[in-house]
Amino acid sequence: MRDFRFLWTGRAVSLLGSWLLVVAVPAHMYAVTGSVFAAGATLAAECLPVLMLGPLAGVLVDRWDRRRAMIAADLFRATAVAAMLIGTPAAIYLALVAESVGAVVFRPAAQAHVPAVVGPDGLAAANSWNATTDGVVRLAGPTLGGVLFAWAGFEAVIALDVASYLISATAIAFTASRPIARTPDGPATKTPPLVRRLLPLTGVFLAANAALSALLVPFGMNNLGGSAQVGTVLSALGIGFLGGAVLVRWLDRIQLRTVLATAQLATAGGFVLLFNAKDLTSAMVAAVVIGMFGSVTVVAPQTAVQRRVENHRLGRISAIFLTVEAAATLIGAIAGPWLAESVSLHVAAMTAAAITATSAVVGAVTVPRVMLAAKRSNEQADDHARTR
Repeated sequence: MRDFRFLWTGRAVSLLGSWLLVVAVPAHMYAVTGSVFAAGATLAAECLPVLMLGPLAGVLVDRWDRRRAMIAADLFRATAVAAMLIGTPAAIYLALVAESVGAVVFRPAAQAHVPAVVGPDGLAAANSWNATTDGVVRLAGPTLGGVLFAWAGFEAVIALDVASYLISATAIAFTASRPIARTPDGPATKTPPLVRRLLPLTGVFLAANAALSALLVPFGMNNLGGSAQVGTVLSALGIGFLGGAVLVRWLDRIQLRTVLATAQLATAGGFVLLFNAKDLTSAMVAAVVIGMFGSVTVVAPQTAVQRRVENHRLGRISAIFLTVEAAATLIGAIAGPWLAESVSLHVAAMTAAAITATSAVVGAVTVPRVMLAAKRSNEQADDHARTR
């Protein structure tokens, strides 16, 4: 439909602009300061606003017009990124924090707005499109940003990112404003049972995934032949992610607990295969498996939550998931390398794989018996009653 095309365009373009900076900003910071720590601190600058402001932002976007909130967030991010042209390390850190604040508003607003635009029956296709877009952008964005940084300079990358946010704001401005429907369904602060089951499983999976991602580069350098081979494995992960985004569209008639448990077990198996691989071909096969089923693990719960949570509460619930994602990623990125240095890289990788498999077993028992495609309306009340 027309509004989703505009919403998808805005989200895709702004996401590409953000990923252009993934390589360019740390590279510029390292060139300016000569400090590895200063370059790495750019990640912390982007994570802090999500951890500190995520839940609050979710509450706000449930009260605001979400279309206007996304437009305002894009304009704010464009201004923040433009401030990086000042060039000093302090200005860049502050601009990264400000850009992340804008993203903290944009992302839950966009996730909550999608169900209002496409309806419950269109969610699987819409989330599949968004996940496919994410995979393509994650593959192309950092590489393109690095090439542009080397060829045209930091200022050119910044200009493109600013333009991406302005294009996004314009595209979203062409969509219709949709009032947030409010239903008398109990206290607004009460977390739905399905969300309470999915949050810890999502956090554990993402922490284990972050730990293994942090270990992939040293593993590839030591066991697969070097940085070129690591890049090939990362590309295979991206290909698998795209495959998973397509696969999830065909899982609507399967129980959520079955989809989630199977996907996490398959991902855990892929982790074991990858970190025991003796050659590049085996590692690439394992990476495709990880990318495919890891994608399903992320997209399926998101779709289920969007279908079952009342729209006037979906912004805050989406923000809680995004906050858990940021916290889990930070914990995993620290814990994985710490365990690798304290014991061994292989032990750290197998521990993370075991945690993922355990999460799958727990999910198979605790996630409610609901179909991924269950429609909202009368079925929603039945789902909530069964999970109390």
